[in-house]
Amino acid sequence: MLSLGMAVPVTVDLLAGNPDWGVFFLSLLLTLTVGGMLALANRDTGNALNLRQAFLLTSLAWSVLPAFAALPLAFSDLGLSFTDAYFEAMSGLTTTGSTIINGLDNAPPGILIWRALLQWFGGIGIIVMAVAVLPMLQVGGMQVFKGESFDSVEKILPRAGQISGVISGLYIAFTALCILLYLLAGMSIFDASAHAMTVIATGGFSTSDGSIGHFDSFSIDMITVAFMIIGSVPFILFLQVLRGRPLAVWKDEQVRGFLKLAGLLCVSVTLWLVIWKDFTPVEAFRYGTFNIISVLTGTGYATTDYSQWGSFSATLFFMVMFIGGCAGSTSCGIKIFRFQVLLKSMRSWTNHITQPNGIFVPKYNGRPIPADVKSSVMAFMTLFMAIFLLLAMAIAGTGEDWITSFSSAGSALANVGPGLGEKVGPSGNFSGLTDTAKWLMSVGMLVGRLEIFSVLVLFSPAFWRG
Repeated sequence: MLSLGMAVPVTVDLLAGNPDWGVFFLSLLLTLTVGGMLALANRDTGNALNLRQAFLLTSLAWSVLPAFAALPLAFSDLGLSFTDAYFEAMSGLTTTGSTIINGLDNAPPGILIWRALLQWFGGIGIIVMAVAVLPMLQVGGMQVFKGESFDSVEKILPRAGQISGVISGLYIAFTALCILLYLLAGMSIFDASAHAMTVIATGGFSTSDGSIGHFDSFSIDMITVAFMIIGSVPFILFLQVLRGRPLAVWKDEQVRGFLKLAGLLCVSVTLWLVIWKDFTPVEAFRYGTFNIISVLTGTGYATTDYSQWGSFSATLFFMVMFIGGCAGSTSCGIKIFRFQVLLKSMRSWTNHITQPNGIFVPKYNGRPIPADVKSSVMAFMTLFMAIFLLLAMAIAGTGEDWITSFSSAGSALANVGPGLGEKVGPSGNFSGLTDTAKWLMSVGMLVGRLEIFSVLVLFSPAFWRG
């Protein structure tokens, strides 16, 4: 599938008269050959997976695919090293949005559309994984979303096949609608297509160094905000809406929590810009809403360098980047439901301390939260912060300052995109980091996108015994 996707930039470069079409074509042939041989070698071996194989397949797929996706980037006229190309491909497929490419406005069109396609593919891959795979593997509390009729690991692939087919249609429909709205707002067909693919995937790759701010359009900003929010809502709920349950989205506790938090953040940033930064109400709403939603959803678009707004905005944006959207969406970060489970558990524990003889059962979406879900969420959040600190220290060990190190680690692990500060902030990129720092960030993107446990369990000796 990845190789067939390369046919799109081949066509785009041919139409534009760019010689990079040959690089994409050769990469297509190589990727198709390897993928075809693997498919043929494993024909008629069945789709049943045990737990160990499911974990291994998940991590291998998301670490090997970027290596092939990086081939056209490494051999294009951009002159990227393989480290830079792998970083860019990993950033694309994990929908992180961090980039090392300078001069996007003059980059070959095939490269620009390929970056958008990588995020688009990664977005739908994440949805399927979050709905069909991670709940079965009981990763970080995701088992709370496990479907009752798909409760065994052996049914992962049939489940994934069913879901991917239905969700793909919905995913394509949202992308097409976004393209249409962008065209009506004044974008070219090329820019509209590229940005529609990256906004629905909450990825953030743009065709310009100025990101969405390049277009300087209020209507484009608001269209982007709407689709960033759509991309952060569980797609399975949209299917329920189509099946005759129009209130399914609002009835979901996770979505309500996400929308309330988004609204509170937008109002807070808007008021702060009006009161303390002398923005007009319209400017404050436009720039404040866009950029805080972009960071919250992990999209990473920017319309201005918000790191220059002062220490309050820098601190707020840094904290918000870890939250993310809803599980089952293309969004990233820790996810809203984990904070909800944690808060409900803390409230239950507090009530039990004050009333030892009382029975307090925390509930999520009207159902009692199982003990294994609570412990999984606690373990996930503890491990997330521990890995974040270790990754930040490792990047700092390559010679970077602490602001660059901490924001780079946070943007990689939370799959957000831009960091903070002049070097890796919204007005910069990650090209100035050392190769070691880029590989560390690539690992961080993979670990964060696969919900940490899916990767780390492979390094446990107990996992391989038996």
